[in-house]
Amino acid sequence: MSISEISISELAALAGPSIIDVREVDEYVLGHVPGAINIALSELVGREDECGLGQIVYVICQAGGRSLRACGHLSTISSLEGTTFINVAGGTGMWIVEGHEVTTGDTAS
Repeated sequence: MSISEISISELAALAGPSIIDVREVDEYVLGHVPGAINIALSELVGREDECGLGQIVYVICQAGGRSLRACGHLSTISSLEGTTFINVAGGTGMWIVEGHEVTTGDTAS
């Protein structure tokens, strides 16, 4: 199974994408992509049904490793069969380096 990836600049150009941030809560609170919801990779098993946010869901972490693992796992869940999970290459770290807006706190808005 191959996981699709998107670059930070491609993600930034999308209007209202569904994004799951799989970093730990303390990382998420310090700064995340606006609109991203937090479901930490360490809590993902058992919370998969919360991940069906639309036909395409972008998964982000700090650099791209954890989100790639999350995409692989979520792509095997039969109840999420109609959802495509796309890894965000470079993660939140690259999002910040490229100068995009960051939201702090524990909410997606």
